[in-house]
Amino acid sequence: MSWGTELWDQFDNLEKHTQWGIDILEKYIKFVKERTEIELSYAKQLRNLAKKYQPKKNSKEEEEYRYTACKAFLSTLNEMNDYAGQHEVISENMTSNITVELARYVQELKQERKSYFHDGRKAQQHIEICWKQLESSKRRFERDCKEADRAQQYFEKMDADINVTKADVEKARQQAQVRHQMAEDSKADYSSILQKFNHEQHEYYYTHIPNIFQKIQEMEERRIVRIGESMKTYAEVDRQVIPIIGKCLDEIVKAAESIDQKNDSQLVIEAYKSGFEPPGDIEFEDYTQPMKRTVSDNSLSNFRGEGKPELKFGGKSKGKLWPFIKKNKLMSLLTSPHQPPPPPPASASPSAVPNGPQSPKQQKEPLSHRFNEFMVSKPKIHCFRSLKRGLSLKLGATPEDFSNLPPEQRRKKLQQKVDELNKEIQKEMDQRDAITKMKDVYLKNPQMGDPASLDHKLTEVSQNIEKLRLEAQKFEAWLAEVEGRLPARSEQARRQSGMFDAQNPATVNSCAQDRESSPDGSYTEEQSQEGEGKVLATDFDDEFDEEEPLPAIGTCKALYTFEGQNEGTISVAEGETLYVIEEDKGDGWTRIRRNEDEEGYVPTSYVEVYLDKNAKGAKTYI
Repeated sequence: MSWGTELWDQFDNLEKHTQWGIDILEKYIKFVKERTEIELSYAKQLRNLAKKYQPKKNSKEEEEYRYTACKAFLSTLNEMNDYAGQHEVISENMTSNITVELARYVQELKQERKSYFHDGRKAQQHIEICWKQLESSKRRFERDCKEADRAQQYFEKMDADINVTKADVEKARQQAQVRHQMAEDSKADYSSILQKFNHEQHEYYYTHIPNIFQKIQEMEERRIVRIGESMKTYAEVDRQVIPIIGKCLDEIVKAAESIDQKNDSQLVIEAYKSGFEPPGDIEFEDYTQPMKRTVSDNSLSNFRGEGKPELKFGGKSKGKLWPFIKKNKLMSLLTSPHQPPPPPPASASPSAVPNGPQSPKQQKEPLSHRFNEFMVSKPKIHCFRSLKRGLSLKLGATPEDFSNLPPEQRRKKLQQKVDELNKEIQKEMDQRDAITKMKDVYLKNPQMGDPASLDHKLTEVSQNIEKLRLEAQKFEAWLAEVEGRLPARSEQARRQSGMFDAQNPATVNSCAQDRESSPDGSYTEEQSQEGEGKVLATDFDDEFDEEEPLPAIGTCKALYTFEGQNEGTISVAEGETLYVIEEDKGDGWTRIRRNEDEEGYVPTSYVEVYLDKNAKGAKTYI
């Protein structure tokens, strides 16, 4: 059906309809534009959300992302960035493929519509002019006919009147003839204009208007097709990003499936494992027994009297109580800082123990006496280095060897430090190789540069490498000590543990002695932390350069041969007599001295202790 034949008389309505179609198109453009703004806003909000929950650099949050659940969450955040990017792609494609194209098409459509309706109005004006000409000729013809009729009647009247002269009659006759001729002319003109108008009207209704309306119809149909194509493009833009969005969602699902609860549990163990043993049972304290001084509970001197050990409450050895105590002083007194001593040999020499004594169980002093000892004992600072380390701990500084951490955590920190130093060493070595190659190029081609100008830089890099190597050796020695790879720290390793050690040998020796005060290489700093409030830091060098050796509080006889292979222990031969400088405090170890330069720990079950009750420093444990 054609608008030209069916709507030949609906010019004004077609004009209104086509304008409405353009308004619909502009409304759709506005809709798509607002959709693109929403997509951009949504993408921006998604990116801000992902950025908000990203781990901050050099913060504790980065350590948390070792766990698989946190890694999966980080992958989700990264995928959300890609997800947001796809919404930005939707906005860009809709803007370029729909909004911009339709806006240009609307402008062209308006111009085309304007030209068509301009031609239609022009045709209307032409037919209206023709109609006016026809009406004008028709009225003139009518007027002339009436005038000719009146002139003819007047002539006939004059001719019939006998009283009128012949001249008047002739004049009336001539006038009638003139009017009749004018009427004939008007008739001919009217007939000609009428034929012309009919032709123009036929052309207008059957040619011009149909052609114009047909073009308007085609224009309107193109507009409808274009808006339909735009709607398809609207859907295709969304469909194009669906596979990528699907991949983002698949990656999120994959990250979620990669969560390993067992692995996270193992990471918690690695992060917080201290390496200590759990605390043992606390012994029963019998207050019904009279208070009296006894020898060391762990010595074998009680076998000389009755020949059997005295009754003990609680057969299990008490472990460490460090998880419940925070102060270093209290930890050192309430817990056992040593590793369990080895059991005595299965068969002993008859000369050492005539009756074949069994390895006595180690009885420990009650908890309350350790706490009392902590409350009343006078702090004794072994060396300046120990006091300085205790002061740094209280002030919040971390020791260089991480000795403030539990063994397992200390091992991890030392390993991490060694890896960092090795990376720095490799970096410096690469720089040295590059400088060396450049120097060789200068030697072969002097015009490129002076080889001597690189000597200073090469020397500086070599010094840095040597410095880093010494630092790495120091931390490797500490790491080997923690892992038990070294039986004891060498003097060279102790010298590398700090620059001031090499400059102050007396301090190094005394501090090394402190470090040997425990068979497992650990030591406590209770004296330094207790006494730091009473001693000024400026007097450290003068007050702690020399350390008085501990006084002997008795003697002991070796029942078995003991090979002291661990740090802090001392080797003894069967039957050897030595000085006791510190009795067993419940951990199964007794500190002895052979001479001024040799002292250490031996298992209490390997020696028979004879305490001097009047000796200075002797203590009684009940």
